[in-house]
Amino acid sequence: MMTAAGSISSPHSGYRIVIFALLVCNTAYYLFAGSLSKGLDAVAWLVLLALFALETGLAGAIRARGRAIAVRGARLVAAAAVCAAGIGYFSENDWLDAINTGLWIALVAVLEFEVRRPSAVARYRAWFAATAAVLYTGLATLVVAWMWRGEWFDAYDALLWLAAFALIEMDVLRIEGADSLR
Repeated sequence: MMTAAGSISSPHSGYRIVIFALLVCNTAYYLFAGSLSKGLDAVAWLVLLALFALETGLAGAIRARGRAIAVRGARLVAAAAVCAAGIGYFSENDWLDAINTGLWIALVAVLEFEVRRPSAVARYRAWFAATAAVLYTGLATLVVAWMWRGEWFDAYDALLWLAAFALIEMDVLRIEGADSLR
């Protein structure tokens, strides 16, 4: 539900703020203590998360053409940075991060399609749900792999990202539900 000021009235708002603040801290850590690929990746995904949250949570607030074009341009730049980080992971032989990047790109593609083509998604709801479940399972498996390797910060960071995108997925489902009622 939107309030008059355009903000989301949701029981999850507090979670969003906490998760986003923690991800900002993680991004700062990766910028200063991580590899170039990790820093670039963290910044790019943080920008993409903010843009996705803006679009799914405040859809009416960015309907103006100029703002929508700016959001798409920023998303394109951030997506290019994610791809560059993914290439960096391959060149650094950082296979878990490379796989993680690939899974996240696939998940964001599914989310983009859900946001942009809700009628097509409604026709193939089971397929989209199964695809998202497989991708989320792959990402959760990487959390366990990082824990098993003793890379606790990477596991914690990946868990935060899963929580952040779960909240966005809830927004997408809320939007689809509202659209189906019209």
